Amino acid sequence: MYFSVVDRDKTKEFAQLETFDVLIIGGGITGAGIALDAAARGLSVLLIEMQDFAAGTSSRSTKLVHGGLRYLKQMELKEVAELGRERAIVYENGPHVTTPISMLLPFYKGGTFGQISTSVALKIYDVLAGVKKEERRFMLSKEETLGREPLLQQRDLVGSGMYVEYRTDDARLTMEVMKAAFEKGALLFNYMKATAIRTNNLAFTEVVVEDQLTGSISYFKARKVINAAGPWVDEVRKLEEKKAEKQIMLSKGVHLVFDQRDFPLQQAIYFDTEEDGRMVFAIPRDGKTYVGTTDTFYRGDPAHMVVTEEDCEYLLAAIRYMFPQLNLTAQQVESSWAGVRPLIHQEGKAPSEISRKDEIWQSEKGLITIAGGKLTGYRKMAEKIVDLVVEQLKVEYNANYRPCSTKKLPLSGGDLSGSRYFEMFVEKKKPYAIQVGVPEEIAEKIIRLYGTNIDKVLTLMTTRTNLPAYLYGQLQYGILYESVAKPSDFFIRRTGYVFFDMPLVEQYKEDVIEEMAKVLNWSEEQKQTAKEELERDIAIAKMQRI
Repeated sequence: MYFSVVDRDKTKEFAQLETFDVLIIGGGITGAGIALDAAARGLSVLLIEMQDFAAGTSSRSTKLVHGGLRYLKQMELKEVAELGRERAIVYENGPHVTTPISMLLPFYKGGTFGQISTSVALKIYDVLAGVKKEERRFMLSKEETLGREPLLQQRDLVGSGMYVEYRTDDARLTMEVMKAAFEKGALLFNYMKATAIRTNNLAFTEVVVEDQLTGSISYFKARKVINAAGPWVDEVRKLEEKKAEKQIMLSKGVHLVFDQRDFPLQQAIYFDTEEDGRMVFAIPRDGKTYVGTTDTFYRGDPAHMVVTEEDCEYLLAAIRYMFPQLNLTAQQVESSWAGVRPLIHQEGKAPSEISRKDEIWQSEKGLITIAGGKLTGYRKMAEKIVDLVVEQLKVEYNANYRPCSTKKLPLSGGDLSGSRYFEMFVEKKKPYAIQVGVPEEIAEKIIRLYGTNIDKVLTLMTTRTNLPAYLYGQLQYGILYESVAKPSDFFIRRTGYVFFDMPLVEQYKEDVIEEMAKVLNWSEEQKQTAKEELERDIAIAKMQRI
């Protein structure tokens, strides 16, 4: 059975005949984690997402599975310890979507961090987060710091601390969790919006769902319904209880991407801004450098976010301060993304001061809602909520399920018996990928993107199209195994090309649409709609007015 929109109608018909143990509303990393945990324990699982999987917060983060160093400033020691442990678990279960990188934390005279405080903070971080011996912090002099990154502001520089973060592709991480859940038996639908939640039947809850691709209506039944809709959790709660009090505040985060010819960063940097002392990341990746993030309250529609001139100027000012010799301008921004963090409401606090801890609450009618939390902690959040569901099912239905197993459960593409074998796997696969037609300069990148699923991608490659063979293989794999329904699904969330290879998108967007139209049997009207949606998303990434 393929994880594909090609099988969508048949799967919907089957799903409407079932009464699931759990129905999850929300297809970001939180919903994906819950689906995997529940399916792995033996529960029957249905998940619906009104947009594409990971289209919200889970594709618009700083793309780090990090241990929460910033929470030391807020003395949230328990969170630092838990995030550190979870970070290591994510890496072991998905080494292809998680890469250790060294992070440099510079300190300046009169700055937020001093030499002693930085050394002590990083040492505490090592202990709390359970950092591996080879990844523990060490300190650098001013000269050593500039040797690692000559672009840094030299005036008043004292030195720096080095520690390890884990870079990820947040949307790919979400997708690999989704695919692992699918492999365990979960049914997962993107572009399916919950429009009503009916609790009048004692044996189950009925969720009315509108297919955003066709407009058709489906009725799904489940013993338990979990609201994991991220920025939209309050809207979902109102489907069950019209007078539900607002619980979520939205904080907007923006990132800018530059070509490394314009921003030739050698070393990932974590630095505080001159304007307000907020911490910002600058990270090299795939020939680009991206910088972020902002942290401001947002009251608009999180489904239609743009990077404003004010957002852009804030980050450009931070870059000019820390990297003064560059003189970067908005015209050099190659792409961008904006997203929101759903935060639990805390009166009188600024966005950066609000805790990122997750919370679970249940309505009188039974809807279970989870909100808050971090990308890094998705697995532990899922464990907590599935523990709750299993306990309730045991009491109400005398049902018994297996204990949580996700601590040592590889994600799709990560089944290598641990991270230590991944580099060997990459080196072993590179010659084969090149032999079957993947350009040598991108072979390693493609292998790292798909992990142990790379053979399926390579098998689908062909030269009988206008697309490069590797790109055709990626597209077909995305349609068959990753539920790609629109060109933006492929170019943004399955490959990241809109963010990190815009020229490729511009060159092949028409050909991708043509190939998708063939496989998915689109009409001319559907092709035109797909083209307009992709052009809109490209314009938003380029910060163009639309």
